[in-house]
Amino acid sequence: MKTITIIVAIVGVLLGTVLVGYFGFAEVGRALLSVGALGFLAIVAYHLAGIALLGLCWYLLAPGAAPLRAFVWGRLVRDAGSEVLPLSQLGGYVMGARAATLLGLSGAAAAATTVVDVTLEALGQLGYAAIGLAVLARLKPGDPLIFWLGVGLAAGLIVVLVFVLVQRHGFSMVERVFLRIAKRSVADGSTRLGAIRDELHAIYRRPGRLCLALFAHLVAWIASSVEAWIALRLMGADPGFAAVLALESLLSAIRSVAFAVPNAVGVQEGAYLLLGASLGLPPQVALALSILKRARDLAIGVPALLAWQFVESRRLLRARAGTPR
Repeated sequence: MKTITIIVAIVGVLLGTVLVGYFGFAEVGRALLSVGALGFLAIVAYHLAGIALLGLCWYLLAPGAAPLRAFVWGRLVRDAGSEVLPLSQLGGYVMGARAATLLGLSGAAAAATTVVDVTLEALGQLGYAAIGLAVLARLKPGDPLIFWLGVGLAAGLIVVLVFVLVQRHGFSMVERVFLRIAKRSVADGSTRLGAIRDELHAIYRRPGRLCLALFAHLVAWIASSVEAWIALRLMGADPGFAAVLALESLLSAIRSVAFAVPNAVGVQEGAYLLLGASLGLPPQVALALSILKRARDLAIGVPALLAWQFVESRRLLRARAGTPR
């Protein structure tokens, strides 16, 4: 499996490089550099605020189980693992839950809240994609992409609803396999499957919190479009916020479908070209926006992962020395 992942990642990198080369390294670089250092710092700061909001979404599922900073920190590591390391999104989820346990969240709560938070984020993303699809239909009513994107959206909704039923009512074999993965990856050896299941049921007994977290996720998704709109304005392109909303929402949906591709390398670039062409965005600018996002993820993710490893190393050294945590 690791070999396949590496091969897919290499193919994605080659595809992305070919696309940039085809449309001109100089042209794409010129659009990218037009953002400037201050503009790039503004994009990074805005994205960090978005990660804090996503940490709050996660915290709403288990208020009091750990301080808010544990969830924000865990979310930062989760996104860093998914976007920087050559892993699937599942690897990022495991890393984020593990990071949260280092700041006081129990293993069972980390596993359960991660499962529900991922589910709510997917539901929020479906709502976000539906808004984007409606905007695209208004801007480009005859675009053939609308039908196929609508089919994909309906299929995604079915998948998420089935996943919710698994968590609520436990299709035992599927639930057991998933929870075993969560137990082995993020919880200590004393954590039982029953404890994780109990945490899941406790979360679903708080519908008000679930609705609030779902709404916050939708707000976070829409806010991510503002970041892309700012970046495009810095590049001198202004297709309008409605077009950017459609572009970003549908891009996020395509990335989710390609979750097995590490960092969506190649997929993100191709999707930007495809969707950008439908919305009148020059290909050089579309590719520059994709590269800008990857540079932003590296600027945030690399320090986050190094800090996480530092904390893990200190914990391991203290455990070996027999000192109190």
